[in-house]
Amino acid sequence: MNHPYKAMQVVEVNGSYERKIVSLDTGDLHPQDLLIKVTYSSVNYKDALSASGNRGVTRNFPHVPGIDAAGQVISSNTAGFKTGDKVLVTGFDLGMNTWGGFGGYIAVPAGWVLPLPENLTEKEAMSLGTAGLTAGLSVQQLLMSKIRPDAGKVLVSGASGGVGSIAVSILSKLGYQVAVITGKPNPAFLIDMLGAHEMIERSEFIAKYDAKPMAAAQFVAGIDSVGGPVLSGILKSVKYGGAVTTCGMVASTELRTSIFPFILRGVRLIGIDSVEVSLQERSAIWHKLASEWKPGQLTTITREIGLETLTHELDDMLAGKAKGRAVLKHYH
Repeated sequence: MNHPYKAMQVVEVNGSYERKIVSLDTGDLHPQDLLIKVTYSSVNYKDALSASGNRGVTRNFPHVPGIDAAGQVISSNTAGFKTGDKVLVTGFDLGMNTWGGFGGYIAVPAGWVLPLPENLTEKEAMSLGTAGLTAGLSVQQLLMSKIRPDAGKVLVSGASGGVGSIAVSILSKLGYQVAVITGKPNPAFLIDMLGAHEMIERSEFIAKYDAKPMAAAQFVAGIDSVGGPVLSGILKSVKYGGAVTTCGMVASTELRTSIFPFILRGVRLIGIDSVEVSLQERSAIWHKLASEWKPGQLTTITREIGLETLTHELDDMLAGKAKGRAVLKHYH
């Protein structure tokens, strides 16, 4: 049985890309292990790239972006899931070259899907989404690197965005002192709401910490979601034995730094991948996000939107104006 649904579809017209709200049918989806009725999706930078026709993210158009989805299994041909199960999907190829969560239904392999953890609603799961998973993976790496809460301040860049804001919230909940690097100073959001201890304006941070091969060692670790000179400055300002995770490139894909932080201070640079990470590791992080890591401000930092305002949200994200998290609700 086919099901009609609404979606935001990106189409190519004479070399340019247009976004349209269209009526589709589940018969338009390629058959897979699971057909999932999507309740919520979320808005990510990779979605904005796909929706603007970026061929590095999405090769073929027309396309339905949305790298995250939470909803209910409608049909299953695998023993691992049954009709009615609540599930979530993040990463793999969803929303890249497989039609994603900006449509009311998705068809995906069972190997991409996790049961929705207890104590987490579909909306909460998408308030976290790939950004939350990435933040959780980053925090986990700091814990594995034995960066203790009482050791000193942890730097978090891009703190007004999805990964950064969730990372700040988790770290604060775990008792860390957090210094945030931001191009959008907002004490009410970053300090009062998320729990940051210090706010550093991005241009000032770059001028102070990226100008020399090494800078004063003032921080014990860093979580970077920006890249470029911000990441370079973080590496140069971290104390001996520190660890820095990196997961984004909104500022730049290039990293210009000397080898001094690595060989003189033993700093470790750890790449974070949230696309192909195993289901076992995903599951472990999601269960922490649903329990002891769950941000207390999750509903406050999240905005719920519909398909009609999705384009505006994507444009804001590309322009660097996004703050917090936006979740897309599908009305069936």
